[in-house]
Amino acid sequence: MTDVSFGLSRSVSTSPSLAPHGNASSTPAVCTRPYIGILAVLIGSIISTLAGRITTFGLADIRGALHAGVDEGAWISTALTVGQMMMGPVAVWLGGTFGVRRVLLGATAVFTLLSVFIPYATNLPIFLTFYFLGGLASGTFIPLTLSFVLRNLPAHLAVYGIAAYAMNTELSLNISASIEGWFIENLSWRWIFWQNAIATPLMMLCVWFGIPREPINRDYLRGADWFGLGYCSVGFSLLYAALDQGNRLDWLNSGLICGLLLAGFLLVIAFVIHELRHDQPLINLRFVISGNIPILAALLIAFRFVLLSTALIIPQYLATVQGFKSLQTGDVLLWIAAPQLVLAPLVGKLLKHVDARLPLAAGFVLIGVACFMATGLTQDWASDDFLPSQIVQAIGQSLGFISLIWFATRHIYRGDAFTFGAFLQTFRLFGGELGVAFIGTFLRVREQFHSNLIGLHVAAGSYLTDQRLDQYRAAVTARSVGPAEANSRAAALLARVVQTQSNLLSYIDGFVVIGFSTVGCLALIALLRSPPAE
Repeated sequence: MTDVSFGLSRSVSTSPSLAPHGNASSTPAVCTRPYIGILAVLIGSIISTLAGRITTFGLADIRGALHAGVDEGAWISTALTVGQMMMGPVAVWLGGTFGVRRVLLGATAVFTLLSVFIPYATNLPIFLTFYFLGGLASGTFIPLTLSFVLRNLPAHLAVYGIAAYAMNTELSLNISASIEGWFIENLSWRWIFWQNAIATPLMMLCVWFGIPREPINRDYLRGADWFGLGYCSVGFSLLYAALDQGNRLDWLNSGLICGLLLAGFLLVIAFVIHELRHDQPLINLRFVISGNIPILAALLIAFRFVLLSTALIIPQYLATVQGFKSLQTGDVLLWIAAPQLVLAPLVGKLLKHVDARLPLAAGFVLIGVACFMATGLTQDWASDDFLPSQIVQAIGQSLGFISLIWFATRHIYRGDAFTFGAFLQTFRLFGGELGVAFIGTFLRVREQFHSNLIGLHVAAGSYLTDQRLDQYRAAVTARSVGPAEANSRAAALLARVVQTQSNLLSYIDGFVVIGFSTVGCLALIALLRSPPAE
């Protein structure tokens, strides 16, 4: 049976459904309640991203409850996202074999139970085990809900399904601080997990009523590519863990990081060789390396990188320089999240009438402009000072990401819908972690660089240094016990000023790097060719 290209004019009811490896199977089930299905896509993608993001802001409270140190607690967020990474390729096989509806119903049920019981873990090993299992369950959400959009939604609604998924990125990344902060301030850290147990039953209802039932593909069950599953899942998971812990453990100076990187690379190479030689490969690698797809993969990684200007740099600045709590940080980030509720459907409507490359380029331009606007950062900036750049960034992110995902879907055959879901999940997580690893290391190195340069001008015996110390000493003498304590406190205040300025300059450097990276993205967009003819 011939593959049919998925485009705006394609009607799902007249196109064949294909197994993940591209062989013909059964006709796709017609979605009779498409809007409920789109809601399932939105909820699933939000839960998947929010689950990992929210523990980043609530990590200190979770570590305190588990009596875990900084080094031990650093593995908490890693446990979830490694599980999600590991499940990406497996979700391809599960969805193609048992059907999207069955797998999502089972996964949401498991994730709900784990979300209820995780806060009752008595020690860190049990917590990490439960959280890793939660990552495995939630790792099915994005690949399978996206495959539902591509295989079952009517063509005129597919763009809104893509917009619902893309909207999750901005919402999840930028509302998590507010949610975590409100729970900590008003309820308990346990609600960081219990809120998932409230959201997932709603997703289960949407899946039950909005995603059609499909027959079990017993041929695919008998011919499962177990080696491909193992090589891909474990290989990318090991690489992800290395990236997530690399900055903390000083990269190649750590034997653990070297071991994770080496084992991960060897398994990924083995996976590629195995898939190219297998008669019925798990992942259609020819799809991944064909046409515009490599460029789109690079753009997806780049987009996850530019999101760090708001997802990482601004929260770090507010916490380090201004001393903001999570709830106060969330108030700033809401200016990115809130507009998405209006922008996402508008962009979806726009993409039905214009070439997706135009709003994609416009989105990266606006993100670059927002980053350069933020380079005016000073230690006096607070919530309102970020408002202009945040609004520009919100519009740019919505235009860019929805257009990017929609343009990518125009290149796939329906038989590659599951491959595309796994592809997007892998590059979404892996690309985001590459960006975090780079920018985290970059900020640390630049802070050390600026601290050294500033320190060269803070020399003992210097007139300006002595003058500043005298000012600090005069301010603290009345509250100090003797001259010795006053001198010590004055020196500590001066050191604090140097550290604050060093951090501030490193954040400005981060905005500059991300801003200039958008120029490279525009060059990649210029290389994109038109999608296959519909």
